[in-house]
Amino acid sequence: MNDTPDLFEWAAEQERIAKQKCSPAEAASPTLTAAEELSGTTMLIDAFSQIFRSFYAIRQLNNKRGEPVNALYLMTKMLLQLERDYTCSYGALLFDCGKVKFRLELHPEYKSNRPPMPEDLKSQMPAIEEMSSAFGWPLLRAENYEADDLIGGFAQKITSGVLIVTSDKDLSSLVNDHVNLLKPARSGGGFQKCGIDEVVRDFGVVPELIPDYLALLGDNVDNINGVPGIGPKSAVELLNKFGAVDSWYSPDGSEKFADSKFASKLAGKRELLKRNLGLTRLKCDLPEEFSDISRTLTKKQPDWQKIADICADNDFKSLLKEIPAEPRIPGNEDELF
Repeated sequence: MNDTPDLFEWAAEQERIAKQKCSPAEAASPTLTAAEELSGTTMLIDAFSQIFRSFYAIRQLNNKRGEPVNALYLMTKMLLQLERDYTCSYGALLFDCGKVKFRLELHPEYKSNRPPMPEDLKSQMPAIEEMSSAFGWPLLRAENYEADDLIGGFAQKITSGVLIVTSDKDLSSLVNDHVNLLKPARSGGGFQKCGIDEVVRDFGVVPELIPDYLALLGDNVDNINGVPGIGPKSAVELLNKFGAVDSWYSPDGSEKFADSKFASKLAGKRELLKRNLGLTRLKCDLPEEFSDISRTLTKKQPDWQKIADICADNDFKSLLKEIPAEPRIPGNEDELF
């Protein structure tokens, strides 16, 4: 007797629970009512995707004490740009909190290929968090949730406009008529807004099929192996023809793809796909401590004096010129960055 739970049933149950918790039936509850009352746009920042991007974008940038400040510098520059171009009253920086238990139970090697955070970045993390708080952003993390899960939970519950700042393709699954991504532009600085049309253009499938797309292809970044012989074009063709992966298998044992040219490649891959869907789908039930969404995501006004002090302490004189206020600038040192 096989006591291993059917992973399709598990994934379907997780999806049912998430949808139930994020469904319109919650409109009468205080939590979702508060979310519906959020004014303007809510901005959710995938913190580590931007921190690592900043760290690797420029190297060998140190302050006068010889301390590395490359990630801090570019994160500060990004936060200044967001404050200038995308003013909002609600939002947060969302952080991972280690590897989550339920994904490790599905795949013990999940993300095991990732090296530890470089020491030159680890040393900058306290200052990055201090700077982000000075801009007024709540910094959120929760045990057994990845940042993507928290972003998904908030994005599904907020009914007004949501902008997600990320470089992570996984979050494309959240895009809908009121949720868009802000992706750092590859050239020229700034951000590119990504909606439903852009997701379809970039991946070939609608946003809700992104987890299925990744389940088929796998994801080297997360150490998820896909179906051998299935590449992006094949995945797009399969999903657009047969729909979501968990609809391919009927209770009677028949398979939608049985007569297709992909039948041999997909043969015997049901368990792999079950597992992968459990890894690529987001966990959208928010932890209890974040249930009061309007309170949790309320952004404060920037503390421009503190921002100026951190910039001056790290020799970011060029960034001091971008501060839209008149804080006291300590010292008269020559401009470095």
